[in-house]
Amino acid sequence: MSIVKKSFNSPDETLNPGEKMKSEVITVGDTKIQRVMAEAGWQWSKHIKPSAGTDSCEKNHTIYMISGKLGTRTNDGVEEEFGPGDVVFIPAGHDGWTVGDEMAVWLEILQ
Repeated sequence: MSIVKKSFNSPDETLNPGEKMKSEVITVGDTKIQRVMAEAGWQWSKHIKPSAGTDSCEKNHTIYMISGKLGTRTNDGVEEEFGPGDVVFIPAGHDGWTVGDEMAVWLEILQ
């Protein structure tokens, strides 16, 4: 196996999963890493739920916050806020949103 170098300046994929959100994906070896940018005012239940067909996000997320703030609430009511430098696991069954007026940017390890 040799060294693999990739950059989000030239992502393998660019996705627009919904209004106020953009994500870029790179694959390094067997690992997919996604950079997500969610504008101020973005919320999963407002912008993704209509196309997802579920009442809440049903994916697990392992993320590293780069900038801005992200809020989440699990289906059982646990609410948390994350900021730059935080490494977080969010279980399936939640809503998420940007907090404040700044874009939230994070890296996510895709499984």
